[in-house]
Amino acid sequence: MSNAPVRTTCPYCGVGCGLLVTPGADGTSAQVTGDPDHPANGGRLCSKGAALGDTLATDGRLLQPRIGDQPVSWDQALARVAQGFKQVIDRHGPDAVAFYVSGQLLTEDYYVANKLMKGFIGGANIDTNSRLCMASSVAGYKRAFGADTVPCDYTDLEQAQLILLVGANTAWCHPVLYQRLKQAKKDHPQRKIVVIDPRRTATCEIADLHLALAPGTDTLLFNGLLNWLKREDAVDWDFLEQHTEGFAAAFKAARTSAGSVPVVAAGCGLPESQVAELYRLFTSTEHVLTLYSQGVNQWSCGTDKVNAIINCHLASGRIGRPGMGPFSITGQPNAMGGREVGGLANQLAAHMDFAADDVDRVGRFWGAARMATAPGLKAVDLLEAVGAGRIKAIWIMATNPAVSMPDADRVRVALQACEFVVCSEMFADTDTARTADVLLPAAGWGEKDGTVTNSERRISRQRAFLAPPGEVRPDWWIITQVARRLGFAHAFAYQSAADVFREHAALSAFENHGRRDFDIGQLASLSDADYAALPPTQWPCPATPAAGRQPPRIFADARFYTPSGKARLVAVTPRPPATAPDDDYPLALNSGRIRDQWHTMTRTGLAPRLASHISEPFVQVHPVDATAQGLAHGALAELVSRWGRMLARVQVDADQRPGSVFVPMHWSDALARLARADALVSPALDPISGQPELKHTPVRVRPFRAAWYGFVLSRERIALDDARYCVAVRAEQHWRLEIAGSAPMPDWAAWARWHLGTDGDWLDFVDPTHGRYRGARLLHGRLQACVFIAPTPSLPRSGWLADLFGQSQLDAAARAGLLAGRPPRGQADAGETICACFNVGQNTLIEAIRSAGLDTAEALGAALQAGTNCGSCIPELNRLLANVRRAA
Repeated sequence: MSNAPVRTTCPYCGVGCGLLVTPGADGTSAQVTGDPDHPANGGRLCSKGAALGDTLATDGRLLQPRIGDQPVSWDQALARVAQGFKQVIDRHGPDAVAFYVSGQLLTEDYYVANKLMKGFIGGANIDTNSRLCMASSVAGYKRAFGADTVPCDYTDLEQAQLILLVGANTAWCHPVLYQRLKQAKKDHPQRKIVVIDPRRTATCEIADLHLALAPGTDTLLFNGLLNWLKREDAVDWDFLEQHTEGFAAAFKAARTSAGSVPVVAAGCGLPESQVAELYRLFTSTEHVLTLYSQGVNQWSCGTDKVNAIINCHLASGRIGRPGMGPFSITGQPNAMGGREVGGLANQLAAHMDFAADDVDRVGRFWGAARMATAPGLKAVDLLEAVGAGRIKAIWIMATNPAVSMPDADRVRVALQACEFVVCSEMFADTDTARTADVLLPAAGWGEKDGTVTNSERRISRQRAFLAPPGEVRPDWWIITQVARRLGFAHAFAYQSAADVFREHAALSAFENHGRRDFDIGQLASLSDADYAALPPTQWPCPATPAAGRQPPRIFADARFYTPSGKARLVAVTPRPPATAPDDDYPLALNSGRIRDQWHTMTRTGLAPRLASHISEPFVQVHPVDATAQGLAHGALAELVSRWGRMLARVQVDADQRPGSVFVPMHWSDALARLARADALVSPALDPISGQPELKHTPVRVRPFRAAWYGFVLSRERIALDDARYCVAVRAEQHWRLEIAGSAPMPDWAAWARWHLGTDGDWLDFVDPTHGRYRGARLLHGRLQACVFIAPTPSLPRSGWLADLFGQSQLDAAARAGLLAGRPPRGQADAGETICACFNVGQNTLIEAIRSAGLDTAEALGAALQAGTNCGSCIPELNRLLANVRRAA
């Protein structure tokens, strides 16, 4: 590989940021910066994207195919996969096999997998983990527009006069879009931003109004807005009558369920003044943009929530023009690309469905041997069918359902019992990989070549800049090889990702003539060189204007993809969550992301700086609930639902809504014990989209009565099976393990030597009366490991200990500090990390504020760089400044 900068795309969220990557000379590292010419980010990066260069080492990678525990050749592995699927198909038919794929796949991978299952195996049991994040948006868009058409783009952020952020913590989940929003407001302070979210999140820092509505009441809120628009004569009747249908029923449903501001306010748990202010702002502002994400989608009524939002934009004619519209922000880098190729079980490729004409069209284009004619099972139902034995063979690609699916314990049991499980995976040890009969080493970001599509319908190239290690291969190649061994070589003769992309583009234009929204026929004849150089390209882009519709903006012509050509307003009635808190499970669990981690941390967990901000799973609880449940800040709690349990560190925070708790979704058994949030989550589904209700599960939260608490720092990761609670965190030169146990330990010094080794010199401090122990092992004067134990969670800060692992010899002061549990004189403790990009700690910031008189986030950035990269930490910097001012 060349050491020249490579233009590629970030593999994290749906923003789709462009990157400039300069490979290192060692072939396993790279310098990553934002691409200033990419329209999605203009050079900006978040903390995760900036740390991508830290995730490229091959430690823990799956580098050779495996059957069971045995490394095998590719020929052996591929033959075994083809044989296993063929045997099941021959005995039980195509509906007994399934693929479970991922928004982490490139479009070319997705396309080949979908073609193999739906066109040649002949079943439709292929679904994607994107079902968990955006299926309700797909269903809502299709109900309203007749197609899965996102009508907005990122330039609307700068053109809107009012921006509603609904169920979207953009500051943490889509940080680059948040920075664009923040800059847009700074450029035009009269621009209004409203955040609609039960929690007060970091995003609220830029909000003019925060509506902390009761969980799940979004449909009521937007039905109330629809009724207000009609009552205040703010409806665009010309647009409605000429270009929509269903509006009479939608208005009636809105009036019946949300007839007045007091009714809406009471149902949403909001002050009447806030509801009225939102409605007045929407009514009086022409350019209104509604950005929404998982807080809308991940509900058993998610599709209705989406349509309640869309109804308001259609009723007021706020669609098809700059700075307005309902804008779904996707969670994964290629959730949109998966939608384009039919990655969902109820779709066919190129935004076609299982209508007879579409089935015939796709079958003829593919020359399909056995075309599927009906939708397959959606993700949760698909994994339930595995558990019930109806699906006997499953191929899982680039995802970790044993962690991320709702009712995750049952999913893991189902996979363990399945007759034949194949995993295409980057890493040798994930929760899901542990259930596999065959493991196939798949290429990862940096080694893959293809395309992704971001939330604004922009196709970008992902270009390889590292040679694949070991025997790693791209997913499209792996699928193609299995297809050939199943007897379909003529239809899977691809020699490159470019071959796959050209076919994908050609299918989008095949018999289209403007009838389907997705048309990239202009790209169907790209040469290999043109494909290699393809710039970021937004669809639709038909081969010629005459071949399809290419308005300056989607829906600018007010023509939609329904049979009538009119958009549909959908009558929706607010529905409660599938399960409600009760005496046994009195709190509502909400799950989601944190700022610096991604999905199940198989990639971000490799970057030490990304664990420096939040290093443990936590449960955020309002002070009122904490008092009622006897929970103390910093202690451990056990969360229990009807489906599972987890342990987490307590955060008492008034930003949480009373009656609800929040936990992050990221931790797996590979990094923590009893910390899989989705083991708790209800498998209740939206009946239309099949998306699970990840935002509302009744739970009880009780203190975890630990006999002892502690942490271990060690150069090597160690197993501590006798710790009931154990979370492993990768640091620069060591591992940190947060631990707690329910059984007393009679001899801590012996325990420490058993787990950390006996060679070298040991330093011990033992206080059996108070249950405290501190120990350290040195080898040739260099710190190898240390352990701190206490009877309460009040343990010494450990940030200063990390510096000791960088010293070749510990002096007497450092040794004394180890035993005393505090930094040696003259050594500062930076404190809890606030800025992960530049590793700036809380104590460092406080000292700068006090000593230099710094009073703004900008001043802190100028002095310490904090907040000057992705800006995600700026809300915390502002909070810290306020706290220091109050203390002074």
